[in-house]
Amino acid sequence: MNADDLAALELVLVRHGESTWNAERRWQGQLDPPLSARGREQSRALGRELEGEGVRVIVASDLVRARDTARLAAGELGCAFELDPRLRELDVGVWGGLTIETIAARWPEELARLRAGDLDVRPGGGESRRELRIRVMAALESAAARHAGARVAVVTHAGVVRTLLWTVRLDNARWHRTDLRALRRVEHEPPWRPAMARGPELE
Repeated sequence: MNADDLAALELVLVRHGESTWNAERRWQGQLDPPLSARGREQSRALGRELEGEGVRVIVASDLVRARDTARLAAGELGCAFELDPRLRELDVGVWGGLTIETIAARWPEELARLRAGDLDVRPGGGESRRELRIRVMAALESAAARHAGARVAVVTHAGVVRTLLWTVRLDNARWHRTDLRALRRVEHEPPWRPAMARGPELE
């Protein structure tokens, strides 16, 4: 397989269905609340939507909200799904389980840096977006090696999508078409600073 084969991997980036903590507006990070009843129905509907997109396989974060989104969507599509822990959400440390109001009250400076597009701030003492991007891109390169020439749906998290593509903000169980070549190009573009204050940030 040559470099062009890898670069051409077509992707459908998907944010997982609504979790119980999404419904409560709590930041989840790598904590593991399940899908809500609404999220389960969203995931089945996602599979039906993707029927016309030519998706052959789903690769998902192993966190339960993404894993179950992938499982339910794959059931509708009749395709296989795989798990890769490198597709997990940003680790937000002690911010996990807290509402945005609590975070803003306790850590206003760190939250402001995150919203300003600082790639090296570690929210809640967790992981930086720069570190997140490295592991997620490694997961996508691996998917490209396994599924050359296929269109792959990647079920992951809001923070992952926003780190890969600065201006894309997805609601639960929504998706965006792209390819690996486009995601590599973004590495050389300036950060998304003005966009960070609007739309789903994490989860």
